Formats: sequence, structure tokens, C-alpha cells
Amino acid sequence: MSAEHDTMIDPPIEGLLEKAESKFRLVTLSSKRARQINAYFGQLGDGIGATIPPQVTSTARKPLSIAFEEIAVDKINPVEPDPNTVPDDVIAEELEDSGD
Repeated sequence: MSAEHDTMIDPPIEGLLEKAESKFRLVTLSSKRARQINAYFGQLGDGIGATIPPQVTSTARKPLSIAFEEIAVDKINPVEPDPNTVPDDVIAEELEDSGD
């Protein structure tokens, strides 16, 4: 029987995969959120306030680590897009692009 061992990532990747359901979803969800966090820190001095600040108190200084922590505590949840809410003009553009 193998014992649990410490990983380099905190929170552990196994727990994050349970929250996101797949590696691809975890990567896309965390990278999108990390970009938002990075944009928030970048515009702090400008007083714009257009981006949502980090939702957890973290000692990590890296946006990706903060995004992982948000996912681990259920502050960020994946949402399935509803295919019925896609505007017709977006569908038409996609059809035009695929025909080239």
C-alpha cells in the first residue's frame, strides 16, 4: 500500500482535479482566472476596478497559485455554456470561417 506523499503543488492536484472534472478544464479554468487576477494587480494603481479581486487570502504571489486556491475552496466553479444562448451572428461567423 502506497503512502500519501507531499506534492510540490498546494493545494494538491488530486483535489483540484476532483473540482474541475478533467485536466483540460482545470487548465482552462485556472489560466483564465490567473489572467484576471494578473489584470487586477496590474490595474490597482489606476483605480479602474474593472476586474474581480482575488477571492481568497493567500500568501502566494503568483496569480496561478491564487487561482488554484480559489478553485480548491469552491470560489471558482466551472460552468457549462448553454448552446441555445449563442447569438445567431456568432454561429454564422463560425460557419463562414469553417468554409474557408
